[in-house]
Amino acid sequence: MTTILGLSGSLRSRSFNTALLTAAAEMMPAEIQLEITTIQGIPLYNEDVESMEGEPKSVTVLKRQISDADGLLISTPEYNHSIPGVAKNAIDWLSRPLSDIPRIFGARPIAIMGAAMSNFGTIQAQRAWLPVLKALGAQVWTGGRLLVSEAHTVFDTSGNLVNTQVEEELRVFIEGFANHVANN
Repeated sequence: MTTILGLSGSLRSRSFNTALLTAAAEMMPAEIQLEITTIQGIPLYNEDVESMEGEPKSVTVLKRQISDADGLLISTPEYNHSIPGVAKNAIDWLSRPLSDIPRIFGARPIAIMGAAMSNFGTIQAQRAWLPVLKALGAQVWTGGRLLVSEAHTVFDTSGNLVNTQVEEELRVFIEGFANHVANN
């Protein structure tokens, strides 16, 4: 079975991006599984901590989850027109030591989607992710784009996707990326 790891770039318990991943998991083709994970528990990157204490367990676990997956789906919020600091921090940890980069990111199919309460969705955050992922050697899928705007109107209070237009856009996006991963 093909496995895609869904990574929410938010720490919020009622995150729209985690809810977007949950909706995506329900739309996966039968032969593809989406496992959702979090960046919760990853400490701020500090080279002193790395050299004195080694890699935190939360980073080791996330590295294993990514390297075991056939693809990575990042669902990113947008903070101040860019990548959320906590999400970038997680990537900084994942890229250490440098020798781990090929195993974690090298030629791994990665897609980026996101949900935000603004009118523009996560267009700036998604653009900001591109040079970061390129520097890591990731294979960023560009066969589709999903920018969920006004997320507070797209999900109900329980985190269920209730907007039929966004649901269809998500379905097309997920099917495209899932097919790309399965055929890669």
